[in-house]
Amino acid sequence: MSRFTPLLPLALGSLALGGGGRPTQPILKGDLQIHDPTLLKVGTTYVALGTGYENVGGGTLRIKTSPDGVTWTDAGTLGETQPAWVEGQLGTAPPNLWAPHLFTRNGTIYLYYAASFFGKNTSAIGLMTNRTLDPRNPGRGWENQGIVVTSEEGDNFNAIDAARIDTPDGRAWLAFGSFWDGIKMRELDPTSGKLKTDNPQLYSLASRGGGAIEAPSILRRDGYYYLFVSFDRCCAGLESTYRIMVGRSKNVTGPYVDEEGVPMLQGGGSQLQATSGRFIGPGGQEVVHDGTRDLLVYHYYDGDLGGTPQLQTALPRWGADGWPTLDPLPQGGRP
Repeated sequence: MSRFTPLLPLALGSLALGGGGRPTQPILKGDLQIHDPTLLKVGTTYVALGTGYENVGGGTLRIKTSPDGVTWTDAGTLGETQPAWVEGQLGTAPPNLWAPHLFTRNGTIYLYYAASFFGKNTSAIGLMTNRTLDPRNPGRGWENQGIVVTSEEGDNFNAIDAARIDTPDGRAWLAFGSFWDGIKMRELDPTSGKLKTDNPQLYSLASRGGGAIEAPSILRRDGYYYLFVSFDRCCAGLESTYRIMVGRSKNVTGPYVDEEGVPMLQGGGSQLQATSGRFIGPGGQEVVHDGTRDLLVYHYYDGDLGGTPQLQTALPRWGADGWPTLDPLPQGGRP
């Protein structure tokens, strides 16, 4: 979920090591102002998209690029107006579009994103596709594919925060959800990227009984599916309490449990990262497979910048028991 009004972005510095030479999460540089980031490597260039700036430039999705994943540059917005279906579906255009998710299959790049209003589940997830994405002009070449899934008042779920995963059996799945009854899943047609009409089942993956859980992302690794989510309060700057949690399952549709065996449908989740020093409210995460490595991308609210949301990445370290941990924050999260 996202409510984001922009502040002036500042740089963070350079790479660092922790005590005793232990690697830390990198100190990223350049224009890092982003919320709910998604990331894709196109050729040798990284492209990141994030939630639009509220009431700025139509509130369309923001774009950043980087040659190395460390130094980032603002690349504008994806269009200047929201797709026409948004106002038609919601009745009025929201201040901004939220929580994009990039996915690639057979040369086509799929972009899922949400249209909603803060605190309501009158929401929709839309889709754009691109077969000619040029990282030098990442806002071009996108084709509107319309609505994927919707929710409305009276539903027990919220159609925002989309995350796609394709499984080895050739099937495709979309996880989504925020508050209400938690994280849900629907099967997709792998080619169109839209809901599979012959499987109307709505799967339940994780819930806190109406409490704060959102921003799902799923990674398949060594026979398990890992479900990453954000718990607690988003979008409140210095008052944010977001934290990154994880559980896993042998099946993409669950059941997911945390490291202690507590089902995620009963509020379970193992904590990966919470507020530390100036890194306030980390969350809105996505985990991607970047070549030979897994990479977690997320935002946090910078205590040194008045709570401005900033981009951060981390390499999950996989233990012998199959559970991930993250490298320490730079300087232990201190300025």
